[in-house]
Amino acid sequence: MAKTQLNVRVDEGTARAARERALARGMSVNRYIEELVRQDTGEVGHTFVEAAADFMKQYEAVFAEEFGDDRAPGAEATREGRR
Repeated sequence: MAKTQLNVRVDEGTARAARERALARGMSVNRYIEELVRQDTGEVGHTFVEAAADFMKQYEAVFAEEFGDDRAPGAEATREGRR
């Protein structure tokens, strides 16, 4: 992947924190910032959520059979207890 240079201005406290966190993780500040942006844009999280949704849709009947569904006795009380 081609790299593009990006210059940003941050206050000294933010710069110090970025350097310290990168050092603690054994990576450069560039790599640390790059990973933060990737996490924020949700590349990994979005893929996981899509896969989980597909899985749940595919096995919805199996889960309903094994664990019941909202029409099962006591399901309303269980749902209410989570709020």
